[in-house]
Amino acid sequence: MAHNKTLSESTTDEEPATPEDGETVLELDGVTKAFGEEAAVEDLSLSVTEGELLTLLGPSGCGKTTTLRLIAGLTQPTGGTVSIRGEAVAGDGAFRPPEKRDVGLVFQNFALFPHLDVAENVAFGIDDWPADERERRVDELLELVGLEAHRDKMPAQLSGGQQQRVALARSLAPEPEVLLLDEPFSNLDVRLRVEMREEVRRILKEAGVTAISVTHDQEEALSISDRVAIINDGELEQIGKPEVVFENPESKFVASFLGRASFISGRVRGDIVETPLGTLSTDQINGPVSAYDGAQIDVLVRPDDLEATGPTDGLADGRVVHRQYNGPSFVYRVELESGGVVRCLHNHVETFEHGQEVSVKIVADHPLAWYPVE
Repeated sequence: MAHNKTLSESTTDEEPATPEDGETVLELDGVTKAFGEEAAVEDLSLSVTEGELLTLLGPSGCGKTTTLRLIAGLTQPTGGTVSIRGEAVAGDGAFRPPEKRDVGLVFQNFALFPHLDVAENVAFGIDDWPADERERRVDELLELVGLEAHRDKMPAQLSGGQQQRVALARSLAPEPEVLLLDEPFSNLDVRLRVEMREEVRRILKEAGVTAISVTHDQEEALSISDRVAIINDGELEQIGKPEVVFENPESKFVASFLGRASFISGRVRGDIVETPLGTLSTDQINGPVSAYDGAQIDVLVRPDDLEATGPTDGLADGRVVHRQYNGPSFVYRVELESGGVVRCLHNHVETFEHGQEVSVKIVADHPLAWYPVE
């Protein structure tokens, strides 16, 4: 790959637009990885476009890290193909080792070389470049990650966030086709983790790199990604923009994994849905339900879709069985008289006691997702 392009050529004051129909950089087609009789990844197909940040999201042991290793070339697939820029690097009779794939990798522990200073760490992967080009590339990247003043420091002299930025700059130095980030924020404290999410996204977007991140943290995935791919038991459950997969989850697993999800039972009656918490118009339901007239469905509600009040006309829908204080808000868990449990989000000044009887109403201002009862 040519290495004479400066970062300033693709950097603007504003974050570049989200890639939509750009050129495909990475493609997985029917990729499977089995260990004995167990499939860690099964028939996984997805593609990543130029400049896109895709996050693989799922619970521990779901296959997302194995997928990252398959892309990196650290593991060979049992079936299917991995292609970069249209050329198979694994499967279909091909297998390129990691060093031949033009793929960068940022590890959980950053893996900086303790005996090299910051500038030397960043330059490590481009030591075969001409000296002037190598120096210019290091300068560009240190400016990009905001560490110009720390170029001569050793890794032990840096904070966790600074070490992460060095690791990112080092991985970006050879201008990889694809950058892989393995749980990149897991070693940072909570406050720094949130700060570094924004910083890493900015760096990746300014560099124009195509990146794939792996995490089990839903908030992290939703906040930094152009698209999110939710994986469960080695299979792709859903892929799409963060707001789409959150607001329109295609399965109850996705709905439950992305934030606090509760389900209330409902029965379709023509153009209404009867629920224990009142009647919903089918206009308040996401997608047509006419084919389910007379059938029972489960309606997805999140804490901000519900509101608890004192008993209405002496009648209550349930009682508070748990409350969680989050500073500006309370989340109340309410056990309904009709069965099931829901959560209600309230301002911190609206308080209910444990065991208090309450009425619950649906206050969602958007169409609610629903699922047939199997």
